[in-house]
Amino acid sequence: MQIEPIKTAPSCADDREPGILSVSEARRRILQALPELRGEERIALRSALGRVLSRDIVSPLNVPGHDNSAMDGYALAGDQLPEAGFLDLEVIATLPAGGRFEGRCGPGQCVRIMTGAPMPAGTDTVVMQERVLALGENRVRIGPGHRRGENVRSAGEDIAAGSLVLAAGKALIPADLGILASIGVGEVSVRRRVRVAFFSTGDELRGIGEPLSEGEVYDSNRYTLHGMLTRLGVELMDLGVVRDDPAALREAFENAAKVADVVITSGGVSVGEADYTKEILEQAGEMNFWKIAMKPGRPLAFGNLGDALFFGLPGNPVAVMVTFYQFVLPALKQLASGRPWRPFVVEAVLRSPLRKRPGRYEFLRGILRPGEDGTLEVESVGQQGSGILTSMSRGDCFILLDEEQGDLEAGTRVRVQPFAALV
Repeated sequence: MQIEPIKTAPSCADDREPGILSVSEARRRILQALPELRGEERIALRSALGRVLSRDIVSPLNVPGHDNSAMDGYALAGDQLPEAGFLDLEVIATLPAGGRFEGRCGPGQCVRIMTGAPMPAGTDTVVMQERVLALGENRVRIGPGHRRGENVRSAGEDIAAGSLVLAAGKALIPADLGILASIGVGEVSVRRRVRVAFFSTGDELRGIGEPLSEGEVYDSNRYTLHGMLTRLGVELMDLGVVRDDPAALREAFENAAKVADVVITSGGVSVGEADYTKEILEQAGEMNFWKIAMKPGRPLAFGNLGDALFFGLPGNPVAVMVTFYQFVLPALKQLASGRPWRPFVVEAVLRSPLRKRPGRYEFLRGILRPGEDGTLEVESVGQQGSGILTSMSRGDCFILLDEEQGDLEAGTRVRVQPFAALV
């Protein structure tokens, strides 16, 4: 006689569960619920790396500010260039970068010029020094094969006066700081940082340095969350560990919502007797959803606590990181910039087969490498349990397997999300 397994409710072991949200629908709901972040500040350029512009930057000047030489060489009028034979020229001056030539270069004349120096009057071409023969102290010879206008950078070639240089919503990278400096901008207006409060829940959690009793563990989730949030440049508020007590959790939720735009917790969103997060969110705020058809990370609560957004992440450490990268990070990116953010995804070839049952979206940790022919190849890091945090350290990407995919053979092309792009 075959005995059916006991089952009283849907669980994370199910491949399919009626009514549960897909990954794409959960992400859509989150992004649709985001408010507009208001507020800006004026800061010095050196402090602006990674900050998001709140106003457009229009250039007050041309860059370069004048026609200048792109090479060390000899400036001359291009209409003199020989099509055949040679041209001998008199060198009438030497012009360093930052120097000025007050005269005019006439027929049969040239000016020795350095990279970045302004083009002398009467010249429009620079022949690089390696292609010129010195005949004496003040004479040079040029052969054929040159064209008029070569090796000259025009005024405004990079940035034209009055043009839009950087648009509001741009997160500033090192090149942007150089661009702003090149047009004389020393201060910029930036959007205020997103304020994020986060804490862990669980009576079993202990801080580093405390002795562990049986059944207790060190709280690793706050450290991974702190690292991921720090890389995003948000304003952080670490509220520590809150015990599994409804009154304490409610107080923590209410206090966090008063000071933060986003509140993030880890743990307490499953269906255990001490998992109070979902219950309290429904009482103190508004629940949007709390389960997603994905692995790892099925129990994820999302909603509002007053004006603050709330993300209740799972307790298992890998599930915390997966749900943060797939749902919290896009939300924080859009809040910070006012622009939608989309992850960077590439295709790679599986080096070994993978087993998967249809029904859930899976985020496997993988190792991405170029093959012998340069094609990207990926393989699993091995054990994929949601408690095996070392899989996130050994891996450098997620292998993205959607709900309908089943087992995959070696050589199959799959979508891959590099960890390096999740910043």
